[in-house]
Amino acid sequence: MHALKFVKCLLAASIIGLSSTASASAQAAKDVTFVIANPSAINIIPVAVAMGEGYFAEQGLNVKVEALNGSGAVLQALTAGQGQIGNPAAGPFLGARARGIDITFIYRLNPNSSLSMVVKEETTVQKPEELKGKVIGIGTADGAEASFARSILGDLGMEEGKDYSFLVVGDGGLATAGFMRGDIDAYVAATSDAAILNSRGLKLRNITPEKFRVFFGNGFAAMADYIDKNPDVIEGFGKAVVKGALFAADAANIEKVIDHAAAVNPQEGEDRDFSKALIEQIVVRQTPFDPAKGYGYQDLEAWQAWQESLVSSGELKEPLPDLNAIYTNRFVEAWNAK
Repeated sequence: MHALKFVKCLLAASIIGLSSTASASAQAAKDVTFVIANPSAINIIPVAVAMGEGYFAEQGLNVKVEALNGSGAVLQALTAGQGQIGNPAAGPFLGARARGIDITFIYRLNPNSSLSMVVKEETTVQKPEELKGKVIGIGTADGAEASFARSILGDLGMEEGKDYSFLVVGDGGLATAGFMRGDIDAYVAATSDAAILNSRGLKLRNITPEKFRVFFGNGFAAMADYIDKNPDVIEGFGKAVVKGALFAADAANIEKVIDHAAAVNPQEGEDRDFSKALIEQIVVRQTPFDPAKGYGYQDLEAWQAWQESLVSSGELKEPLPDLNAIYTNRFVEAWNAK
């Protein structure tokens, strides 16, 4: 009888110990608010997968996604400490650095450009210089699309307000209405926007000059002070994201990938065929040019191209003192370790 009581006590102690360990583990999880430039979970599909597959939890992170309105809002949230990691575009990010904001680009999510300048297929416009005197639609006033358009047209010697004008028409479906009403003559579209426009029967022509098609899209950034104080969070976040990217790149996982996107943004689970097509395009854009360098890797030449373009367009008054100081590859090896 005493032996039985002893065993019961041991079992009870074990259960309490396990419960305490689990509780301590849960308490140890670090909260990370990830602020994004638009509501699409498919644009950040490795993050959505990492959330759904539990990869962040494996790294001791509790990640929450908050959608904001454009890269400008993302940068403001990071500066104010309302988010720890965000996904701004290169143009607005460089503008923030030029204003003295100590923020660092940590992960190049989209090595390939996720933006394009498009017109209706039926129009006679074949190249950007033919947009003189025209109205160009953009999703947000201070987002990556505005920087992208200014760079293209500035390279051609065209000035905003003099040779062309912008009209904020919103994303995707709202842009369709802008085209149909004749409010806009062209539109700077993200991958998801172009897919939505096409799915709604609006045939488009991509008139983006070749030199601008290689400009990389949004990536991940964090305040330099936060990175210095929380290197474990940055390392764990990137490890989970790379694992999520590899999972999403496997075509056999597409249905689960769509489910994970829908868990973040339910609308993206409504038309699964469209989501599948869009995810496939996103995966291509997020695959590294050189797999040997790993996911998230950044090269100086790409940043130089962005800076030259923004200086040429007048969006940056002058080059930054040291481009090497605005980004880091410090965590890339750890993120991609097998």
